[in-house]
Amino acid sequence: MASLTKLIERYINKLLEEQESESIFLSRKELAEKFGCVPSQINYVIRSRFTPERGYIVESQRGGHGYIRIIRLCLSLPEEKANHVEELVGDLISEQEAKKLLANLQHRNFISQRERLIIEMALRFQEEMARDIFDLSPYKREAMHAELLKRMLKGLAYQ
Repeated sequence: MASLTKLIERYINKLLEEQESESIFLSRKELAEKFGCVPSQINYVIRSRFTPERGYIVESQRGGHGYIRIIRLCLSLPEEKANHVEELVGDLISEQEAKKLLANLQHRNFISQRERLIIEMALRFQEEMARDIFDLSPYKREAMHAELLKRMLKGLAYQ
């Protein structure tokens, strides 16, 4: 049997698929009642499963008339994809964070498995060179990773 987290995630994804628009409004309280859990469990699912890395933006308001709005990002134009990449990567990224991001982008069909592996190999080579040959600080290495990752992903976005 699937975990409660996965059941809630599937339910929300089903609601998103059924909608004509790319966003849905939810109530924490109603979802918690539906699944027999506490509202913090709903918060956990939203925070961990509906992230920008996975292609979602979440707006939330707490209180009596509180709501959760989940927006699915539709990146059809190359400029939208490039801007999204810029925001996701930021100015610094560790090699491990980059691998997680690349896995999510592959899962969302933004990049292929082959492209992910090539980028990971380039980042690994850059890490080894920066650490072993040039003796750069972790901060500088993460800045270099971010720049390389953004350039490679933007190049793929415009193809």
